[in-house]
Amino acid sequence: MSQRFNVWLLILVAVLVSRFIGMAFFPFADTTEPRYAEIARLMAETGDWVTPWFEPGVPFWGKPPLSFWAQAAAIKVFGVSEFSLRFPSWLVTLAMVWLVWRLARQIWNVQVAQWSSLVFVTMALTYISAGAVMTDAFLALGTTLTLVSFCLVMAGEGGLWRWLFFLGLAMGLLSKGPLALVLVGVPIVMWLLLSWRETINNLRRLPWWRGILLTALFVCPWYILAELKTPGFLDYFIVGEHVRRFLDPGWAGDLYGSAHNQPKGMIWMFWLWASFPWGIVALVSLALAWFRGKRRDILSKTISNPGVSFLLVSALAPMLFFTLAGNTLWTYILPSLPFTAILIGRWASECQSFWLLRLRGGLAVLVPVLLTLFVGLSATGWQSLKTEKELVSYYQLNRTANDSPLIYLDDLPFSARFYSNGTALEMTKSGLNSFQTADAYQHWYVAVPRNWPADKVASLAISTDKVMENRRYQLLVIEELPRDQQPLSDANGVRSSDI
Repeated sequence: MSQRFNVWLLILVAVLVSRFIGMAFFPFADTTEPRYAEIARLMAETGDWVTPWFEPGVPFWGKPPLSFWAQAAAIKVFGVSEFSLRFPSWLVTLAMVWLVWRLARQIWNVQVAQWSSLVFVTMALTYISAGAVMTDAFLALGTTLTLVSFCLVMAGEGGLWRWLFFLGLAMGLLSKGPLALVLVGVPIVMWLLLSWRETINNLRRLPWWRGILLTALFVCPWYILAELKTPGFLDYFIVGEHVRRFLDPGWAGDLYGSAHNQPKGMIWMFWLWASFPWGIVALVSLALAWFRGKRRDILSKTISNPGVSFLLVSALAPMLFFTLAGNTLWTYILPSLPFTAILIGRWASECQSFWLLRLRGGLAVLVPVLLTLFVGLSATGWQSLKTEKELVSYYQLNRTANDSPLIYLDDLPFSARFYSNGTALEMTKSGLNSFQTADAYQHWYVAVPRNWPADKVASLAISTDKVMENRRYQLLVIEELPRDQQPLSDANGVRSSDI
């Protein structure tokens, strides 16, 4: 047993280390990561720990600040880099891996706990979010901590777990808001309805009144301060983000992006993507067992075992809640994966089929290997990404004191904001003309869409020189001539210097 444990621990550590290393080599690609990274950078730069800022002068009301606090703190310790901003998500994932291991060991045994941890960390969404600047990992840690604590307390554990239940609630409320209450409330209520006779008395083990007061003391001060500092926050965040967003698939009230209009029920397809490859293989195995006449055995084991039924309702809760919502993302699945992983971990530890025994080892490394290859290919330039890192770096290395700021026509990508430390500008063509009139620079650095035809590029100025391009933009250098030296054009478009 010890040798087997060491082997699986070595694989688990190798997977986590591969993600740890990859965080430093993969640039921020639009739009999610650089958007949140720039918000955290502004928080660290301004020292404003109450209001996250979308850009100077524009408060970000879309999310509470827990993830931004962690990322801004990492910037203070490690400096501004992809690694520092992703590091908090890696630590959060590490904590969730331990919670998965702890709950699986409580319900079954160490072998199931080993497999559950490995399954969880090698699911597609888990592996990606472990090294990504997102808020979802912090929400998932909060909901996982609350639900794991609840299950352990109902099973007879006491002490710190009674209070960690409420700490998880506070983390969820400070990472994504009231949604956390729904994602823990739905599985707890469903489970109590299934097994209320055996468990209703166990609810007294939780210090409800003191725990709720403790949660309020953690959470309410920030919500109050945020509303006082930027009035309108509570209406936008509570009503807009938590009611209108889910009732209206094409909700146009999003101040910071666009609605993610998806077909109703798409959240179940997202589950297949998020749990890849384990979810697909487990469903196939379950379907085969079901049609081979084992359905009664499957149902009886699920209903009769309180631990299994709790895992099942906890795994299903996010999909059940978002089934009728049209405004969804695949990252909404993350709170489901710890409990999905334990159910699949039990199956993986006990599967007797020869082909499954051979297959499960390959499944454990499939996602890490594929994503590591993708990161490596992207770092070598083989795979083009939607990032402005290279373009901004070129500008920063070549500009002089007499050159213009970096200007993007019509649309400023989030990655350009982040990598320029907030100095890149967004302008229209008419705004650029006015800017050129008001300020005299030796060179103008202007990024325009890559698909602009030559005549449209030429219309910007008398002389333009394309110095580089990436997947979306071409960087132009415009030579600004003194007014008395600029060639004039006659009515037919012929320049005076050509006569």
